[in-house]
Amino acid sequence: MKLTLLGTGTPTPSLKRASSGYLVEVGRDVMAWDHGPGSHQRLLQTGKRAVDVTHMFFSHLHYDHCADFVRLFLTRWDMGADRVPELKVFGPPHTRRMIELLFGDEHAAFGPDINARIRHQGSIDIFVARGGKPPRRWPKPEITEVRAGDRIRGDGWTVTVGAASHVQPYLECYGFRLDAGEGSICYSGDSGGVAPGIVELARDCDVLIHMNHYFSGTEPTEVYRLVCGNHIDTAKVASRAGVKTLVLTHMLEQIDQPGVRERIIKEIREIYDGNVIWGEDLMEIPVKGPHMFRME
Repeated sequence: MKLTLLGTGTPTPSLKRASSGYLVEVGRDVMAWDHGPGSHQRLLQTGKRAVDVTHMFFSHLHYDHCADFVRLFLTRWDMGADRVPELKVFGPPHTRRMIELLFGDEHAAFGPDINARIRHQGSIDIFVARGGKPPRRWPKPEITEVRAGDRIRGDGWTVTVGAASHVQPYLECYGFRLDAGEGSICYSGDSGGVAPGIVELARDCDVLIHMNHYFSGTEPTEVYRLVCGNHIDTAKVASRAGVKTLVLTHMLEQIDQPGVRERIIKEIREIYDGNVIWGEDLMEIPVKGPHMFRME
């Protein structure tokens, strides 16, 4: 099992940090957990391609978690030339509607693009050159809308869906936990405060990837704190869940500074006694055994 951080940033445009995206590899399965702006470029930098991705999981449908899905989906379908299985997609309510509006038929947002690639002779020629056999099929992803408590079972792994604390009821927001023989990974999605659902979801897991958006005490309002959290809240979640390693992500530029980083890590470790990793794009995180990124 392999975990790679594709995007550790926020909606704010950044050349250093792509928006939210994570890559989890278990056996032959390659899962993208969220795919925000810039995440697809990071995917390519890992050596993986869109056609390698087998599963897509959305924690929620804020654009900084799903905007690069368009690129992933169309590239996978186009380059796959009908030679790869349909993408398996899991997400909150409205996921199916979003994908149908983007790709569902000739009247969808990208319907004219897909239609041209299916029907124009030049595109058919490229399709054949890539190993396809006409007539080309319209993409039909396998879409499953999930809710907290659901379990998705794969080849040697299980993903459990948990309740996050973010911008409900306007967008449903989840965390995910993957358990496999090699270990366990929990991803909070965007979850603020000390969310009971995330604490329970992450119980005793090897790695918790958690939103660490604000420096404690600087949030504009208490409501915003419950939406996006702060570093003390993050520490409390990790401590109460008893996780082995905490990976900090979704960080604003104002805390991604020398001196501030070290203070945040120090204050987190006063509450939480496990490994703390300051997440960076393209960082590979060990899931079980000795952890190479211990921050002192």
